[in-house]
Amino acid sequence: MDAMTNQPFSPKAPRGYFAVGAEGISKPMNLGSLIRSAHAFGASFCFTVGAGEKVRQASSDTSKTPQHLPFYAWPRIEDMALPKTCQLVGVELTEDAIDLPSFRHPLNAAYILGPERGSLSKEMIARCDHLIRIPTKFCINVQIAGAVVMYDRLRSLGSFAPRALMPGAPVEGAPEHVHGGPIKRVDGKKMPMKPLK
Repeated sequence: MDAMTNQPFSPKAPRGYFAVGAEGISKPMNLGSLIRSAHAFGASFCFTVGAGEKVRQASSDTSKTPQHLPFYAWPRIEDMALPKTCQLVGVELTEDAIDLPSFRHPLNAAYILGPERGSLSKEMIARCDHLIRIPTKFCINVQIAGAVVMYDRLRSLGSFAPRALMPGAPVEGAPEHVHGGPIKRVDGKKMPMKPLK
């Protein structure tokens, strides 16, 4: 139940879509946990790049994610076929990556994580539109990293009540969505249109 409305809880999913995947992942339990979390957070699809057949069994995925959303197992980076408007976001602990709390998530994104005992390949980093990092002292488990990124996306793009200033539940509900009037573009600039009478 939602504490504010006393109604059954429903996810406040943002517009757009996202996907989660891993390059060179080697442990079926990690992949299973990652795609199960992706399913729970509302991913549109999941994928691997360069993972072995045994890994793709993902035995810890108790929600049976591939029965509910597409799962792509691309053998190489060149084989990746993301939707046209989808931006690839690499998750890697490097100096030049953007700290996750400061990152503005793309409306349509595919998040790619590296293998358990390594990093994203140079070729994958070159393919990424953005590179982000979770500001931790050292690397964390691939599934945990994926869940942190998905939570941050949901929190920053979702329609939730503002956080309370004091510990506890928020004192006000989520803001209602307000539809704006029609807008036309003139020379690439948005210009409000006068309402019809």
